[in-house]
Amino acid sequence: MMKVINWVQFSWDLAAVPAETALPEHYEITAAAADDEKELRKVVSSSFSLDPDWNSMMHQITPTIDGWLAEALESETNVGLVLRHGTRIIGSSVLALDPAAANHLSPGPCVLMEYRNRGFGTRLLERSLHTLRNAGLARGVGIAKENSPVAKFLYPKFGGTAAPYESTPLLTSVDA
Repeated sequence: MMKVINWVQFSWDLAAVPAETALPEHYEITAAAADDEKELRKVVSSSFSLDPDWNSMMHQITPTIDGWLAEALESETNVGLVLRHGTRIIGSSVLALDPAAANHLSPGPCVLMEYRNRGFGTRLLERSLHTLRNAGLARGVGIAKENSPVAKFLYPKFGGTAAPYESTPLLTSVDA
């Protein structure tokens, strides 16, 4: 049986994003360095594959995620952010700094499962939006799977508003 995955596009007025909130001690968000790529990819892959909302279709979406990361990490107009706990990378976000991009968060905030539900996704989104604003963008956009936890709980923060996203829906096979 095939299931259609629909998407929503969130939009943020970057001028309205409040001042950043401090992270707990021993945590920091920095720009990703070239030698962070392997760990950044691991965080993104793990974030999707261990998420019950995605894990059943990982074999189908992995090429899409790999394409996002390859494009993002090879482009001059993209930047990666990493969330560190000491020296360990526990979260990441990859940003497209091109104002015309259809998705500035590609992929958006990803946090390792053992660090979730502590506000780190919110802090990564907050820093991502500030980074987009500091790059001169007036509006930021991000695409999320319709009805996913990201669409329900994370992307509405900081004034994010959702609208249907017109794209080719992702078709995935599911067990009946």
